[in-house]
Amino acid sequence: MSHTDPHDNPTGPPSASTATGAFTVTDVDKLAERVLALIPQQGRILVGIAGSPGAGKTTCAIAVAARIAELLGSAETAVHLPMDGYHLANATLDRLGRRHRKGAIDTFDGWGFVALLRRLLCEPGNIVYAPSFRRDVDEGIAAEIAVSPDTRVVIVEGNYLLAEAEPWAQINELLTESWFCQTREQERFNRLVKRHERYGRSREDARAWAQSVDGLNAQLVEATRSRATLIISGSSDGENA
Repeated sequence: MSHTDPHDNPTGPPSASTATGAFTVTDVDKLAERVLALIPQQGRILVGIAGSPGAGKTTCAIAVAARIAELLGSAETAVHLPMDGYHLANATLDRLGRRHRKGAIDTFDGWGFVALLRRLLCEPGNIVYAPSFRRDVDEGIAAEIAVSPDTRVVIVEGNYLLAEAEPWAQINELLTESWFCQTREQERFNRLVKRHERYGRSREDARAWAQSVDGLNAQLVEATRSRATLIISGSSDGENA
């Protein structure tokens, strides 16, 4: 199956120029309706949500996928797919000497992730299994996500969906739309510190990781914002950063 061009949809999706900054991650119904307008009569689409660590991508992706599935009447019709499932294993990162900056762009299996997205578009008749990511064990879990032939929408989310380095540069052409989740820097930082503490880091270590590793990654991610179709706000009050 070839990638579906959103302009082939007779109803037409909202344009990026009029939609930029018009949504927040809490506008689940509006975002779900936007995606529904993109779905062709046959086949499947991928919608990507990019953004820096702590921006709210996962929260948005899960909520929008669930709402689409509800509107389409089946849990299998929309699936949330995190890029984080393609983190290199901790043992591999140790061997490569990269564990101390896990989350950087070269700590993922980018080629494997791109290959999965191509499979999702080219194999609509097969069940495609994908890895999830569990923060409590800090590892990917193989084949936990099942994308069935009934799945019409896959909401893909991750930091580097819009990066220009290979192989990440190939992703945008596979997405019917790409959204960038923009959140105030201080709010993202606070979320990250709480997340790192929740999963076992001390307050001091959590702040250091959020400032150094997450901070460097955010610089790369924020530079990809202009490649998105739509900018959404992940800030708690709906304001962009």
